[in-house]
Amino acid sequence: MDAKKLAQLCRDLAENKKAEDVVVLDVSKLSSVTDYFVIATGTSDPHLRAIENEVLDRLREEHDVRPNNTDSQAGANWVVADFFDVILHIMKPETRALYDLEGLWGDAVRVPKARARKKKAAAADEAAAA
Repeated sequence: MDAKKLAQLCRDLAENKKAEDVVVLDVSKLSSVTDYFVIATGTSDPHLRAIENEVLDRLREEHDVRPNNTDSQAGANWVVADFFDVILHIMKPETRALYDLEGLWGDAVRVPKARARKKKAAAADEAAAA
């Protein structure tokens, strides 16, 4: 699976568990470490675990994709899953605000949701037909 598709799938799976403010950043032109960051907010320890489990379990079961490494501990405010070309960050709101990855990687391109691109394309087609 290519990195962009994996990043978008991570976003979709996180959103399945009501992750908040999920963002995909394309850092491929800015980093030699990875190509995409997926950043999501969970509101509590159980919510962080539910998001993590949804993403990791579904990727493993449905796509035979496993992270190279994970860092999650009970009571942690930040869960990381490293898929090499994609790094998934799931954080509590205060941790996300403190570390401000979106600000730190402010030059990164935000990857829009596939549905948003399809809606824009459909609207453009409609406007052209009118």
